[in-house]
Amino acid sequence: MNLRNIAIIAHVDHGKTTLVDQLLAQSGVFRANEATTERAMDSNDQERERGITILAKATSVLWNGKAGETRINIIDTPGHADFGGEVERILGMVDGCVILVDAEEGVMPQTKFVLTKALKMGLRPILCINKVDRPHADPDRVHLETIELFEAIGATPEQLDFPHIYASGRNGWATLDMSQPSDTLAPLFDLIVDHVPPPAVAANVDKPFRMLNVLIESDPFLGRLLTGRIESGKAVPGMPIKALSRDGKQIEQGRITKVLAFRGLKRQPLDEGSEAGDIVAIAGMSKATVADTLCALEVTEALDAQPIDPPTISMTVGVNDSPLAGREGDKVQSRVIRDRLLKEAEANVAIRVTETPGSDAYEVAGRGELQLGVLVENMRREGFELSISRPRVVYQTGENGERLEPIEDVVIDVDDEFTGVVIEKLSTRKAELKDMGPSGAGKTRIQLACPSRALIGYQGEFLTDTRGSGVLNRVFSHYEPHKGPIDGRPKGVLVSNSDGETAAYALWNLEERGVMFVGAGEKTYQGMIIGENSRSDDLDVNPIKGKQLTNVRASGKDEAVRLTPPKRMSLEQAIAYIESDELVEVTPKSIRLRKQVLNPSFRKKRMKED
Repeated sequence: MNLRNIAIIAHVDHGKTTLVDQLLAQSGVFRANEATTERAMDSNDQERERGITILAKATSVLWNGKAGETRINIIDTPGHADFGGEVERILGMVDGCVILVDAEEGVMPQTKFVLTKALKMGLRPILCINKVDRPHADPDRVHLETIELFEAIGATPEQLDFPHIYASGRNGWATLDMSQPSDTLAPLFDLIVDHVPPPAVAANVDKPFRMLNVLIESDPFLGRLLTGRIESGKAVPGMPIKALSRDGKQIEQGRITKVLAFRGLKRQPLDEGSEAGDIVAIAGMSKATVADTLCALEVTEALDAQPIDPPTISMTVGVNDSPLAGREGDKVQSRVIRDRLLKEAEANVAIRVTETPGSDAYEVAGRGELQLGVLVENMRREGFELSISRPRVVYQTGENGERLEPIEDVVIDVDDEFTGVVIEKLSTRKAELKDMGPSGAGKTRIQLACPSRALIGYQGEFLTDTRGSGVLNRVFSHYEPHKGPIDGRPKGVLVSNSDGETAAYALWNLEERGVMFVGAGEKTYQGMIIGENSRSDDLDVNPIKGKQLTNVRASGKDEAVRLTPPKRMSLEQAIAYIESDELVEVTPKSIRLRKQVLNPSFRKKRMKED
């Protein structure tokens, strides 16, 4: 049987997962009476809620086309650059890639990011211009943009000679010529089989078994599952194997208990094993992890692992030491938090965990606020209580000892009327305007180079400035010398000076001071942030003070107290909002903002010292 291994790569929200749904459906993976779910590959809770792909996942389809029966292993990758570590690892398993580009939006920063990685590894690309049925679609412009992008990132002449196909992933059709409509994805299947070469490693079937592990999962019945492409030999259940680290040192020795191959959305055990070129998951090892080589006992050299880009953003994750600690979560100890973070760093190579000098908090570095936010949200749902610091950029030191900071490529699509305020705000944050022009439908596309630290906390302000209509995309570009100080949050906060439950009467009187983050009857404590001050300084207030009652002032005499609904922040908004002297308290049920130093006297003393 013919075999093809491909990855589907694209910018976030250009339709990868929806296209995979249709590929699965049209290849006969689902029975006629089987209920199918939308975005079947997004199996994780957060993926379904956020509408984005977070983890790279493999699936497999059988296609009976012009070249006969072919098994196509498909890997669905995240489009968001924060999860780029997932993309970098899995590209080594495939021989070709389908680059999906939106026919209206065109080439975006993450398209450039994933395409650069794919071309560097010598993959054979196929351009799929998706969503050609959108009202403002311009497939010819997008095709030219993509050719320019290929030339800009140094594609070889063979890679530049890429085929292109037009598709509508949602409606399940693809065609090589817009004048010849199609009602199925058969042209895309046939193009993949014709253009993508079979795995070159399939010729190594007579050599000893070797496989580079790129994905790690845990199964309640089988234990640790290690996924990768077999580079040589054959994996058979019961076979003795060992695991080698990158530098060739033996980590452990064991036996293969199960060889699982992807068949549609399910994994099926293969009793007779699997040969070189196929993508499989192997059970039986307990210590081997990502980038380790699984091999036969006689092998002594490890396979080369793709280097991963360094993290650019870090934050401190520690125990929750607020007066309300331990009331909502059951995992509150420093030791339990440490074990969970190290487990995450083992499975996700783009995350780095280091202990701080006090050892009750941990420095977690990753690719961006979204990636770190997803990790904290997962821990919160598992029952952890944490305190999170404001994200900081990871600096590097140049050859001359100068401090270098990460710079990002930013592409903004915004209604024409809001371009002035966006450029003004980002210019004050040390961003440099690279290009600007109309993108159709009354919108302008702005391209900038901006320091990463300037974008921390900017997303909420950006949505307010553009009335929720702007779209901001960003991707790490390079390091440059430090750009100097950047102004922080323009407004101060209202800080509670008492422990207890908030009173409606007190909040009603405080509303003229600013926007409230809490409602009446909520628990609060000294040092907790309960609102945003309308001025630039912080203000200690009493949110639990009730109305003074006498025989003249009865509780019901005045007009009824009507409070403005409080502003509730999501986890990402809270992390982006806080300043360096503040923390986010995260529990399974609550997200609270607080000062690092709760006592106002000690807080003022520390400010004087600083």
